[in-house]
Parts: sequence; C-alpha cells; structure tokens
Amino acid sequence: MLLIADGGSTKCDWILLDQKGEKVFKTRTQGLNPAVFKTPVLESRLRDNEDLARVKDQITQVGFFGAGCGTKRPTENLKRIISEYFTNAEVDVREDMVAASYAVTTEPGIVCILGTGSNSCFFDGKDVRMAVDSLGYVLMDEASGNYFGKRLIRDYYYKRMPIVLAKEFEERFNLDADEIKRNLYQEDNPNTYLAHFAEFIFTSEEVNGYFYKLISEGMKKFIENRVLCFKESQNVPVHFVGSIAHFSREIIEDAMKPYSLELGNIIRRPIDGLIEYYRKNVINAS
Repeated sequence: MLLIADGGSTKCDWILLDQKGEKVFKTRTQGLNPAVFKTPVLESRLRDNEDLARVKDQITQVGFFGAGCGTKRPTENLKRIISEYFTNAEVDVREDMVAASYAVTTEPGIVCILGTGSNSCFFDGKDVRMAVDSLGYVLMDEASGNYFGKRLIRDYYYKRMPIVLAKEFEERFNLDADEIKRNLYQEDNPNTYLAHFAEFIFTSEEVNGYFYKLISEGMKKFIENRVLCFKESQNVPVHFVGSIAHFSREIIEDAMKPYSLELGNIIRRPIDGLIEYYRKNVINAS
C-alpha cells in the first residue's frame, strides 16, 4: 500500500491508498519539520499515531513532502526515521514545494506556500526551481503565520494595535512576557507557537483596517523577495497554497496589482492534489 504525507511544522496529513489508488483512510500527526524538531520529537510524533501503527508493516511505499526538507541533512534524517518505522517501505522524502506544485497546477507557474512558514518556487510543469534557499522563521518566512504572529505580539507590546483589538487580543491569548519568552527561547517549536497568534487575524469579530494593512505589508515583502526574484513572474500565473493564503485572497489580489502579476489558483491543503498525482503517475503507470 502507498502512504502519502503532506507535512508542515504545525501538522502533517497522511493518506493511505490501496493498490488500485482507492483511499483507505486519512489521518493526521503533529508537524514533522526536520529542520525545526529534534530526532526524538520526530520519532515520537510518528510513533504516537494509532492509525499508522496499525498498518505500518503493510506499507510498501511512502511519499513524504514536507517543510524543512529542502536541504540535505534534515531530509536524510527524516528519511531514516520514516524508513526505520515503515520497515517494508521504499521511502521518498521531498520538500513541500514539490507537493504544492503538483497540487495547484500542471502548467508552468510560480508556486507559493503561505502557512506556518512561507516559501516559493518556479514550476515548469514537471520540476521545481528555487531562487532562494529558505532560512526559516528567524530570517525569512515573510507573510507566513509565524511572521504575522510576531507582528501582532510586537504591535501589542509597542501599543500600535488599536485599543479595541488589543483588549480582545489579551483576552484570547496569554501575553505575559515571561510566558512568551519561555515559548520562544526554551520550547522546541517557536515557529508554530508564533503562528498560532495569527489565528486572531482571521477569527476576530472586530472588522478593522489594521488587519488589512498588516497582511498587505507582509504580502508586499513576500512578493518583492519571493516572487519577483523569478524572471518568469511577469509571464506566468502566481499560485498560492496554505491557510494564510486561503483566508487572504482579496488582499493578495490587491497586493499583486501594482506589480502586474496574474493570480492563479489558491488552495488551502495540497494533499488532495497529491492523491491525483500519484494515481496518474505512480499507480496507473505501474
């Protein structure tokens, strides 16, 4: 049986397909970003899922596409962990940009991820090409969940957030300075911690121009750093994958206009597109 995974820092979706390409089940683990989490955390998160444990010896192939799998060392480490767990499987680990591209288009285009983190690539219809190596949430990740989480916390502490929103924000989250510093500097996944504050933007009952300005500024930085770096950007659509993109469609459209960019598809999760890719190119081709 074939197991497909779409992994991020916050969560990882798994779908099991039988020999005919029919879905057996779908399950979820916590995030499995090998560039962020240490080996014991990755191993325990994989091992703790009962659905996967029940069928692990029946799996013959694993296709894992994930955040943090764009450089050699973390990719090889995660591949080793998965191979040691699914002992009868051939394991393929690739970066999440590949999954996003397969899921969002079959034609040339710029493909962008806006989720817990952010990234971009040029997809020629078959292969992906990166323009910039991703250095993660500390140095990059413009317009991502963790980027907006940082902005919200800073704006709250610098008293730049509108008073009504600041009151709602402090009612929703623990904003004690010691608690924030503990999660950022002592816990294992600060990027995921930061990203959970971004939920406030899309679930707040207060309609405010502050949110529009916040997302627009983030999108402007993302476009200038991660879209315009591709010379093809003026000639092909720009597609987006991820929760941040899903909830920000109108703002993304507005942000792209000054750069004369064409907006392509926006999807929240690429896992369904991955299923179709494997059915067409792996299962039916074998």
